[in-house]
Amino acid sequence: MSEIGTIVLSTIQCQQNEHLSNDVHVPLVSFTGSCSVGQIVAQNVQRRFGKTILELGGNNCIIVDESADVTLALGAILFSCVGTAGQRCTTTRRLIIHEALYDVVVDKLKKAYDAVLQRIGHPLDENTLLGPLHTKQAVENYKNAVKLAVDQGGRVAFGGKVLERPGYFVEPTIIVDLEHDSPIVHQETFAPILYVLKAKNLGDAIKWNNEVKQGLSSSLFTQSMEGMFKWMGPKGSDCGIVNVNIPTSGAEIGGAFGGEKYTGGGRESGSDSWKHTVNFGKSMPLAQGIKFE
Repeated sequence: MSEIGTIVLSTIQCQQNEHLSNDVHVPLVSFTGSCSVGQIVAQNVQRRFGKTILELGGNNCIIVDESADVTLALGAILFSCVGTAGQRCTTTRRLIIHEALYDVVVDKLKKAYDAVLQRIGHPLDENTLLGPLHTKQAVENYKNAVKLAVDQGGRVAFGGKVLERPGYFVEPTIIVDLEHDSPIVHQETFAPILYVLKAKNLGDAIKWNNEVKQGLSSSLFTQSMEGMFKWMGPKGSDCGIVNVNIPTSGAEIGGAFGGEKYTGGGRESGSDSWKHTVNFGKSMPLAQGIKFE
């Protein structure tokens, strides 16, 4: 291998992806995409004992516990759900609220969503808060998800419609009354759709957070130190990113970004990232001070 390595960032079709993932000359494949394609990539690379970094689906959840600062939580929920029109891997798609705060949070969130309706438009317009979906198929996926949610017992508390205007614009949508294990709740849809669930306690909320296949980002809003320790401990969130009192969306450049379970595994950014690409060093100092070069 040459002294200077090569890193290729590529947006390619499935057939090319198949060839790349099977190529023995590619020691590391970093793939961002769907869970289904990620499984194919992982299997192909594993057959030749290569390495992968997979950043796949993220059915991310925010939990609002009984002691949460509601004002703080609302801003984070709005940003995580509506930002980039729900098209981030870290977008919040599930909101679990303690029953004591459920009605208050849902009511305030609907008012916040209503303000966003007036600011849907071109992404480069400074007044815009919600831009378009990226394709016509994404709009169809949005419509299908809303229909499935209603068919499975959900109720559209806000939005749920495609805007009659040029472009792929949809309303930010809140759906309530679904069971935590409804199939649509466990399905990731790249659109601004939020499924709101009511929990009796933090234990149930954590269990529901963990029961989906994906495990990218999660966040708990609480003022309880006991709740924070439980959330971040071995019986807490099983996601790769575990937040407290901040949104699920976004990434810290110095932090290890990545998920668990169907999100794939491996980390990008932070000190964990470069370790995937390093094979050996030129020198190895021993504890006694002896060096082999």
